[in-house]
Amino acid sequence: MKIEKWVIAVLLFLNLKGMMFSVATKDGTLTHSLRGTPEVFGAPDSLSFTYYLKTCPELEGIIHRKVNAWIQKDFTLAAALIRLHFHDCAVRGCDASILLNHATSERSAEASKTLRGFQVIDDIKAEIEKNCPKIVSCADVLTAVARDATVAIGGPFWEVPFGRKDGRISIAKEADKIVPIGRENITSLINFFDARGLNMLDLVVLSGSHTIGRSTCYSINHRLFNFNGTGKPDPSINIKYLKYLKRKCKMGNDYLVDLDATTPKIFDANYYTNIEKNMGLLTTDQQLYSDARTAPLVAVLASQPGVFASQFAASMVKLGNVQVLTGKAQGEIRINCSTVNP
Repeated sequence: MKIEKWVIAVLLFLNLKGMMFSVATKDGTLTHSLRGTPEVFGAPDSLSFTYYLKTCPELEGIIHRKVNAWIQKDFTLAAALIRLHFHDCAVRGCDASILLNHATSERSAEASKTLRGFQVIDDIKAEIEKNCPKIVSCADVLTAVARDATVAIGGPFWEVPFGRKDGRISIAKEADKIVPIGRENITSLINFFDARGLNMLDLVVLSGSHTIGRSTCYSINHRLFNFNGTGKPDPSINIKYLKYLKRKCKMGNDYLVDLDATTPKIFDANYYTNIEKNMGLLTTDQQLYSDARTAPLVAVLASQPGVFASQFAASMVKLGNVQVLTGKAQGEIRINCSTVNP
């Protein structure tokens, strides 16, 4: 079967299942059906693209300048900031609960121990407070920062709707119980995404954020040396890639390995072509291609880089809208992102 027919077949399947490919635009997110009629979806009614237009018109400019400055100093912060946003939205929705810093907060969880970028958020928030005191939520800042981090390393742009409030609750045990760690099976991941209003397409597309970033050898050693307790490596790993990873990970559990083995500093669709070659780093990466439910999506995204870019933007909009707090009684506007207001 030619790849063009694959694309048509998968798009038809997604359309029938209500999982349409989407493109982010300045007016929102357009969902394109095969019948040619775009439908708008995305931001909840309580969020708005013009939320801070009058109260903090400098907001997006501040975030853009600060994010670019930080990433110019340390390129690896781009992936770290996108990951920080995902971890936030994974637990209690996108409420900046991951930023709260106390002994039992999500930030102190085992699942959060390799998170980075908190200082970037603090720096941006401090500048915003100078210009627009007590106006902009940390949840909105983190959501926009993830977008600008993506753009800074060559990824797509999308409009971020604003109006989120910051949560007051952050529990480490919830993060350790809920946040995926890279060893789950595909059914577990599908269920995790579904519980947050995200579908199988979003799962495969947002996994593509692994086109940049790194992981510790600790996260993959079970695949290299003792897969499923066999004392042998995961047989699905490309042999040359396996030798490369074993050589790297002899340096210790904390050694960092690129999630994208071929173009780790470029935001592109090579993550998917790597998976097709059995060069997915994490268990969850490779299973996207070995599972019959997600493999066709991997094939489409590997062969159609433009589809990946546009759909990544649309799926990130959906991620940023997960279980948001908007009412005054639901949350607050934190002055300091690491602590609740007095």
